[in-house]
Amino acid sequence: MTSRGKNPRRVGPLKIAHIVPNLHPGGPEIGLVDLATVAGAAGLELAVVALTSTADTTQVTALRRLGVPVAELGMAPWDPRVAAQTVRALRQLGGVQVVHTHLPQADLVGAAAAVRLRIPAVSTLHRVENEPAGRVDRLRRTAKILARQRFMARTLAISQVQREWYRGIGGPAGQIDVVPNGVLDPGPGHADTRQRVRSALDVGPDDVLAVSTAPMRRDQGHELLLDAIEALPDDVRLVVALAGEGPLRPWLETRTAGSTELDSRVAFVHRHHDPAGLLAAADMFVHISRAGALPTAVLRAMAAGLPVIATRVGGVPEIVTSGTGILVPQTAGPITDALVTLTDDALRGRLGAAARARFLDRFEAVGWARRLREVYEGVLA
Repeated sequence: MTSRGKNPRRVGPLKIAHIVPNLHPGGPEIGLVDLATVAGAAGLELAVVALTSTADTTQVTALRRLGVPVAELGMAPWDPRVAAQTVRALRQLGGVQVVHTHLPQADLVGAAAAVRLRIPAVSTLHRVENEPAGRVDRLRRTAKILARQRFMARTLAISQVQREWYRGIGGPAGQIDVVPNGVLDPGPGHADTRQRVRSALDVGPDDVLAVSTAPMRRDQGHELLLDAIEALPDDVRLVVALAGEGPLRPWLETRTAGSTELDSRVAFVHRHHDPAGLLAAADMFVHISRAGALPTAVLRAMAAGLPVIATRVGGVPEIVTSGTGILVPQTAGPITDALVTLTDDALRGRLGAAARARFLDRFEAVGWARRLREVYEGVLA
Protein backbone atom coordinates (compact mmCIF):
# COMPACT_ATOMS: atom_id res chain seq x y z
CA MET A 1 0.00 0.00 0.00
CA THR A 2 1.32 3.48 -0.86
CA SER A 3 1.10 6.41 1.52
CA ARG A 4 -1.61 9.01 0.84
CA GLY A 5 -0.50 11.80 -1.50
CA LYS A 6 2.29 9.79 -3.10
CA ASN A 7 2.19 8.24 -6.56
CA PRO A 8 3.38 4.64 -6.83
CA ARG A 9 6.28 3.95 -9.15
CA ARG A 10 5.06 2.27 -12.32
CA VAL A 11 6.16 -1.29 -12.84
CA GLY A 12 7.18 -2.57 -16.26
CA PRO A 13 8.40 -0.77 -19.38
CA LEU A 14 6.92 2.55 -20.46
CA LYS A 15 6.22 2.85 -24.19
CA ILE A 16 7.45 6.19 -25.49
CA ALA A 17 6.99 7.42 -29.07
CA HIS A 18 9.66 9.90 -30.16
CA ILE A 19 8.54 12.23 -32.95
CA VAL A 20 11.23 13.88 -35.08
CA PRO A 21 11.23 15.86 -38.35
CA ASN A 22 13.50 13.24 -39.98
CA LEU A 23 16.25 10.75 -39.21
CA HIS A 24 18.94 12.13 -41.51
CA PRO A 25 22.39 11.66 -39.91
CA GLY A 26 23.36 15.22 -40.87
CA GLY A 27 20.63 16.79 -38.76
CA PRO A 28 20.79 17.81 -35.10
CA GLU A 29 21.98 14.82 -33.10
CA ILE A 30 19.10 13.83 -30.87
CA GLY A 31 20.72 10.61 -29.62
CA LEU A 32 17.89 8.18 -30.31
CA VAL A 33 20.22 5.30 -31.23
CA ASP A 34 22.14 5.76 -27.97
CA LEU A 35 18.88 5.94 -26.03
CA ALA A 36 17.43 2.88 -27.75
CA THR A 37 20.56 0.86 -26.94
CA VAL A 38 20.10 1.36 -23.19
CA ALA A 39 16.31 1.75 -23.04
CA GLY A 40 15.77 -1.67 -21.50
CA ALA A 41 18.05 -0.86 -18.57
CA ALA A 42 15.76 2.06 -17.72
CA GLY A 43 12.49 0.26 -18.31
CA LEU A 44 11.69 2.06 -21.55
CA GLU A 45 10.27 0.78 -24.83
CA LEU A 46 10.89 3.13 -27.74
CA ALA A 47 9.16 3.80 -31.03
CA VAL A 48 10.04 6.54 -33.52
CA VAL A 49 7.87 8.51 -35.96
CA ALA A 50 9.76 10.60 -38.54
CA LEU A 51 7.59 13.12 -40.37
CA THR A 52 9.69 13.07 -43.55
CA SER A 53 11.81 10.37 -45.15
CA THR A 54 15.55 10.41 -45.78
CA ALA A 55 17.68 8.76 -48.44
CA ASP A 56 20.42 8.09 -45.89
CA THR A 57 18.98 5.26 -43.80
CA THR A 58 21.89 4.89 -41.39
CA GLN A 59 19.90 5.86 -38.30
CA VAL A 60 16.72 4.12 -39.44
CA THR A 61 18.65 0.87 -39.93
CA ALA A 62 20.43 1.20 -36.59
CA LEU A 63 17.15 1.74 -34.74
CA ARG A 64 15.43 -1.18 -36.42
CA ARG A 65 18.34 -3.48 -35.64
CA LEU A 66 17.76 -2.59 -31.99
CA GLY A 67 14.14 -3.65 -32.32
CA VAL A 68 12.72 -0.11 -32.39
CA PRO A 69 9.66 0.33 -34.64
CA VAL A 70 10.30 3.24 -37.03
CA ALA A 71 7.56 4.88 -39.09
CA GLU A 72 8.69 7.32 -41.78
CA LEU A 73 5.61 9.21 -42.94
CA GLY A 74 7.20 10.68 -46.08
CA MET A 75 5.29 13.93 -45.71
CA ALA A 76 6.45 17.28 -47.05
CA PRO A 77 7.43 19.83 -44.37
CA TRP A 78 4.35 21.49 -42.87
CA ASP A 79 1.94 19.36 -44.91
CA PRO A 80 -1.49 20.01 -43.29
CA ARG A 81 -2.22 16.26 -43.30
CA VAL A 82 0.83 15.35 -41.21
CA ALA A 83 -0.90 15.54 -37.81
CA ALA A 84 -3.59 13.06 -38.90
CA GLN A 85 -0.94 10.75 -40.35
CA THR A 86 0.99 10.94 -37.07
CA VAL A 87 -2.12 10.01 -35.08
CA ARG A 88 -2.62 7.03 -37.39
CA ALA A 89 1.00 5.92 -36.96
CA LEU A 90 0.78 6.17 -33.17
CA ARG A 91 -2.41 4.13 -33.13
CA GLN A 92 -0.78 1.46 -35.26
CA LEU A 93 2.13 1.30 -32.82
CA GLY A 94 -0.34 0.61 -30.03
CA GLY A 95 0.06 1.20 -26.32
CA VAL A 96 2.01 4.47 -26.56
CA GLN A 97 1.90 6.15 -23.15
CA VAL A 98 3.90 9.35 -23.79
CA VAL A 99 4.78 11.31 -26.91
CA HIS A 100 8.26 12.88 -26.82
CA THR A 101 8.91 15.49 -29.51
CA HIS A 102 12.12 16.99 -30.85
CA LEU A 103 12.55 20.26 -32.84
CA PRO A 104 9.85 22.79 -33.80
CA GLN A 105 7.99 20.98 -36.59
CA ALA A 106 7.73 17.78 -34.56
CA ASP A 107 6.72 19.78 -31.47
CA LEU A 108 3.62 21.17 -33.17
CA VAL A 109 2.64 17.91 -34.84
CA GLY A 110 3.36 15.78 -31.79
CA ALA A 111 1.39 18.07 -29.49
CA ALA A 112 -1.64 17.92 -31.78
CA ALA A 113 -1.40 14.12 -32.01
CA ALA A 114 -1.05 13.74 -28.24
CA VAL A 115 -4.14 15.88 -27.62
CA ARG A 116 -6.10 13.79 -30.11
CA LEU A 117 -5.01 10.55 -28.40
CA ARG A 118 -5.37 11.99 -24.88
CA ILE A 119 -1.85 11.11 -23.82
CA PRO A 120 0.80 13.47 -22.39
CA ALA A 121 3.48 15.07 -24.54
CA VAL A 122 7.04 15.97 -23.54
CA SER A 123 9.32 18.17 -25.65
CA THR A 124 13.09 18.57 -25.63
CA LEU A 125 14.69 21.88 -26.60
CA HIS A 126 17.78 21.21 -28.72
CA ARG A 127 18.96 24.68 -29.71
CA VAL A 128 19.73 28.13 -28.40
CA GLU A 129 18.47 30.37 -31.18
CA ASN A 130 19.37 33.93 -32.12
CA GLU A 131 16.88 36.75 -31.63
CA PRO A 132 14.42 36.77 -34.57
CA ALA A 133 15.10 39.71 -36.87
CA GLY A 134 11.56 40.55 -37.99
CA ARG A 135 8.17 41.08 -36.41
CA VAL A 136 6.66 38.02 -38.13
CA ASP A 137 9.44 35.77 -36.84
CA ARG A 138 8.97 37.13 -33.31
CA LEU A 139 5.24 36.45 -33.50
CA ARG A 140 5.93 32.90 -34.66
CA ARG A 141 8.28 32.33 -31.75
CA THR A 142 5.71 33.69 -29.30
CA ALA A 143 3.10 31.38 -30.78
CA LYS A 144 5.41 28.39 -30.30
CA ILE A 145 5.99 29.33 -26.66
CA LEU A 146 2.26 29.69 -26.01
CA ALA A 147 1.58 26.35 -27.71
CA ARG A 148 4.25 24.70 -25.59
CA GLN A 149 2.68 26.14 -22.43
CA ARG A 150 -0.76 24.92 -23.45
CA PHE A 151 -0.07 21.47 -24.83
CA MET A 152 3.21 20.14 -23.42
CA ALA A 153 3.08 18.38 -20.06
CA ARG A 154 6.81 19.01 -19.65
CA THR A 155 9.56 20.83 -21.52
CA LEU A 156 13.14 19.62 -21.17
CA ALA A 157 16.24 21.76 -21.61
CA ILE A 158 19.53 19.96 -22.20
CA SER A 159 21.63 22.55 -20.36
CA GLN A 160 21.24 25.26 -17.74
CA VAL A 161 22.19 27.97 -20.22
CA GLN A 162 19.46 26.78 -22.57
CA ARG A 163 16.93 26.95 -19.75
CA GLU A 164 18.00 30.54 -19.00
CA TRP A 165 17.75 31.41 -22.70
CA TYR A 166 14.21 30.05 -22.78
CA ARG A 167 13.33 32.05 -19.67
CA GLY A 168 14.72 35.15 -21.36
CA ILE A 169 12.44 34.84 -24.39
CA GLY A 170 9.36 34.40 -22.24
CA GLY A 171 9.24 30.67 -21.66
CA PRO A 172 7.78 29.52 -18.33
CA ALA A 173 10.74 28.46 -16.20
CA GLY A 174 8.55 26.47 -13.85
CA GLN A 175 7.66 23.99 -16.58
CA ILE A 176 11.25 23.29 -17.66
CA ASP A 177 13.44 20.51 -16.32
CA VAL A 178 17.14 20.32 -17.19
CA VAL A 179 17.93 16.81 -18.42
CA PRO A 180 21.30 16.73 -20.20
CA ASN A 181 21.60 14.30 -23.07
CA GLY A 182 23.82 11.27 -22.68
CA VAL A 183 25.86 9.06 -25.00
CA LEU A 184 26.95 5.44 -24.96
CA ASP A 185 30.07 4.40 -23.11
CA PRO A 186 32.49 3.19 -25.82
CA GLY A 187 34.61 1.32 -23.30
CA PRO A 188 38.39 1.11 -23.61
CA GLY A 189 39.86 1.65 -27.06
CA HIS A 190 41.91 -1.05 -28.76
CA ALA A 191 45.58 -0.49 -29.51
CA ASP A 192 45.32 -2.08 -32.97
CA THR A 193 42.45 0.26 -33.93
CA ARG A 194 44.44 3.24 -32.75
CA GLN A 195 47.48 2.22 -34.76
CA ARG A 196 45.47 1.44 -37.89
CA VAL A 197 43.68 4.80 -37.93
CA ARG A 198 46.83 6.78 -37.17
CA SER A 199 48.70 5.01 -39.96
CA ALA A 200 45.88 5.78 -42.41
CA LEU A 201 46.15 9.47 -41.46
CA ASP A 202 49.97 9.36 -41.76
CA VAL A 203 50.36 10.28 -38.08
CA GLY A 204 53.77 9.32 -36.69
CA PRO A 205 54.29 7.57 -33.35
CA ASP A 206 55.62 10.78 -31.78
CA ASP A 207 52.95 13.04 -33.26
CA VAL A 208 50.01 14.36 -31.25
CA LEU A 209 46.68 13.89 -33.04
CA ALA A 210 43.87 16.39 -32.48
CA VAL A 211 40.44 15.62 -33.93
CA SER A 212 37.45 17.77 -34.84
CA THR A 213 34.19 16.14 -35.96
CA ALA A 214 32.10 19.30 -36.36
CA PRO A 215 29.98 19.67 -39.53
CA MET A 216 31.78 21.89 -42.03
CA ARG A 217 29.47 24.90 -41.81
CA ARG A 218 30.27 28.54 -41.12
CA ASP A 219 28.94 28.44 -37.56
CA GLN A 220 31.37 25.68 -36.54
CA GLY A 221 34.54 27.78 -36.48
CA HIS A 222 36.72 25.83 -38.94
CA GLU A 223 38.23 28.97 -40.43
CA LEU A 224 39.21 30.08 -36.93
CA LEU A 225 40.75 26.69 -36.22
CA LEU A 226 42.81 26.88 -39.42
CA ASP A 227 44.05 30.34 -38.38
CA ALA A 228 45.18 28.86 -35.07
CA ILE A 229 46.88 25.86 -36.69
CA GLU A 230 48.70 28.10 -39.16
CA ALA A 231 50.25 30.00 -36.24
CA LEU A 232 51.69 26.90 -34.51
CA PRO A 233 55.46 26.90 -33.92
CA ASP A 234 57.36 24.72 -36.39
CA ASP A 235 58.73 22.42 -33.69
CA VAL A 236 55.28 21.38 -32.39
CA ARG A 237 54.52 17.84 -33.61
CA LEU A 238 50.76 18.19 -34.01
CA VAL A 239 48.41 16.81 -36.67
CA VAL A 240 44.74 17.92 -36.83
CA ALA A 241 42.15 15.61 -38.43
CA LEU A 242 38.93 17.25 -39.68
CA ALA A 243 36.19 14.64 -39.91
CA GLY A 244 33.01 16.56 -40.58
CA GLU A 245 31.12 17.05 -43.83
CA GLY A 246 29.29 20.07 -45.14
CA PRO A 247 29.20 22.88 -47.70
CA LEU A 248 32.37 24.51 -46.39
CA ARG A 249 34.57 21.46 -47.05
CA PRO A 250 35.75 22.42 -50.58
CA TRP A 251 36.82 25.85 -49.36
CA LEU A 252 38.62 24.38 -46.36
CA GLU A 253 40.44 21.87 -48.56
CA THR A 254 41.47 24.60 -50.99
CA ARG A 255 42.75 26.85 -48.24
CA THR A 256 44.68 23.99 -46.65
CA ALA A 257 46.29 22.94 -49.95
CA GLY A 258 47.43 26.52 -50.54
CA SER A 259 49.26 26.86 -47.23
CA THR A 260 52.47 25.00 -46.43
CA GLU A 261 51.81 25.28 -42.70
CA LEU A 262 48.31 23.85 -43.01
CA ASP A 263 49.06 21.22 -45.65
CA SER A 264 51.66 19.61 -43.42
CA ARG A 265 49.38 19.44 -40.38
CA VAL A 266 45.74 19.08 -41.49
CA ALA A 267 44.20 15.80 -42.64
CA PHE A 268 40.67 15.52 -44.05
CA VAL A 269 38.91 12.33 -43.04
CA HIS A 270 36.61 10.46 -45.43
CA ARG A 271 32.90 10.86 -44.65
CA HIS A 272 32.49 7.10 -44.08
CA HIS A 273 35.09 6.97 -41.32
CA ASP A 274 34.45 5.05 -38.11
CA PRO A 275 33.77 7.79 -35.51
CA ALA A 276 34.66 5.58 -32.53
CA GLY A 277 37.89 4.47 -34.20
CA LEU A 278 38.88 8.06 -34.92
CA LEU A 279 38.38 9.06 -31.29
CA ALA A 280 40.32 6.00 -30.15
CA ALA A 281 43.23 7.16 -32.32
CA ALA A 282 43.13 10.75 -31.08
CA ASP A 283 45.10 12.43 -28.31
CA MET A 284 42.82 15.47 -27.90
CA PHE A 285 39.54 16.82 -29.21
CA VAL A 286 38.86 20.29 -30.62
CA HIS A 287 35.44 21.94 -30.80
CA ILE A 288 35.52 25.56 -32.01
CA SER A 289 31.81 26.14 -32.57
CA ARG A 290 30.18 29.56 -32.29
CA ALA A 291 27.13 28.15 -30.45
CA GLY A 292 25.79 24.97 -28.91
CA ALA A 293 23.32 24.04 -26.18
CA LEU A 294 25.16 20.83 -25.20
CA PRO A 295 27.32 19.47 -28.05
CA THR A 296 27.06 15.70 -28.28
CA ALA A 297 30.40 15.56 -30.08
CA VAL A 298 32.11 16.85 -26.95
CA LEU A 299 30.38 14.23 -24.80
CA ARG A 300 31.61 11.48 -27.13
CA ALA A 301 35.15 12.78 -26.93
CA MET A 302 35.06 12.82 -23.13
CA ALA A 303 33.60 9.31 -23.14
CA ALA A 304 36.69 8.27 -25.10
CA GLY A 305 38.92 9.81 -22.43
CA LEU A 306 40.09 12.80 -24.47
CA PRO A 307 40.89 16.25 -23.12
CA VAL A 308 38.88 18.91 -24.96
CA ILE A 309 39.73 22.33 -26.32
CA ALA A 310 36.42 24.16 -26.84
CA THR A 311 35.09 27.66 -27.23
CA ARG A 312 33.33 29.12 -24.22
CA VAL A 313 29.86 29.26 -25.80
CA GLY A 314 26.38 28.00 -24.95
CA GLY A 315 26.32 25.00 -22.66
CA VAL A 316 29.93 23.97 -23.34
CA PRO A 317 31.21 25.23 -19.94
CA GLU A 318 28.70 22.87 -18.31
CA ILE A 319 30.60 19.97 -19.91
CA VAL A 320 34.23 21.09 -20.15
CA THR A 321 35.92 22.34 -17.01
CA SER A 322 39.47 23.42 -16.20
CA GLY A 323 40.01 19.89 -14.95
CA THR A 324 38.93 18.19 -18.18
CA GLY A 325 40.17 20.52 -20.91
CA ILE A 326 40.73 24.12 -21.94
CA LEU A 327 38.00 26.66 -22.70
CA VAL A 328 39.00 29.38 -25.16
CA PRO A 329 37.47 32.57 -26.58
CA GLN A 330 36.59 32.83 -30.26
CA THR A 331 39.99 34.16 -31.28
CA ALA A 332 42.87 32.29 -32.92
CA GLY A 333 45.70 33.15 -30.49
CA PRO A 334 44.30 31.40 -27.39
CA ILE A 335 43.37 28.37 -29.52
CA THR A 336 46.97 28.14 -30.74
CA ASP A 337 48.21 28.38 -27.16
CA ALA A 338 45.80 25.66 -26.02
CA LEU A 339 46.93 23.32 -28.81
CA VAL A 340 50.54 23.80 -27.78
CA THR A 341 49.71 23.31 -24.09
CA LEU A 342 48.03 19.97 -24.73
CA THR A 343 51.02 18.54 -26.55
CA ASP A 344 52.30 17.82 -23.03
CA ASP A 345 51.76 14.07 -22.54
CA ALA A 346 51.37 14.13 -18.77
CA LEU A 347 48.85 16.98 -18.81
CA ARG A 348 46.81 15.31 -21.54
CA GLY A 349 46.73 12.10 -19.54
CA ARG A 350 45.43 13.82 -16.39
CA LEU A 351 42.80 15.86 -18.21
CA GLY A 352 41.68 12.90 -20.31
CA ALA A 353 41.20 10.67 -17.28
CA ALA A 354 39.19 13.41 -15.55
CA ALA A 355 37.11 13.95 -18.71
CA ARG A 356 36.12 10.29 -18.82
CA ALA A 357 35.28 10.27 -15.11
CA ARG A 358 33.05 13.32 -15.58
CA PHE A 359 31.33 11.64 -18.53
CA LEU A 360 30.62 8.49 -16.51
CA ASP A 361 29.24 10.52 -13.63
CA ARG A 362 26.99 12.91 -15.58
CA PHE A 363 26.54 12.06 -19.24
CA GLU A 364 26.52 8.27 -19.65
CA ALA A 365 23.50 7.01 -21.59
CA VAL A 366 22.01 4.68 -18.95
CA GLY A 367 21.79 7.51 -16.43
CA TRP A 368 20.21 9.73 -19.09
CA ALA A 369 17.58 7.09 -19.87
CA ARG A 370 16.74 6.68 -16.19
CA ARG A 371 16.32 10.43 -15.75
CA LEU A 372 13.97 10.47 -18.73
CA ARG A 373 11.94 7.65 -17.17
CA GLU A 374 11.50 9.79 -14.05
CA VAL A 375 10.14 12.60 -16.26
CA TYR A 376 7.72 10.23 -18.00
CA GLU A 377 6.51 8.81 -14.69
CA GLY A 378 5.92 12.36 -13.48
CA VAL A 379 3.68 13.32 -16.42
CA LEU A 380 1.77 10.04 -16.16
CA ALA A 381 1.10 10.43 -12.44
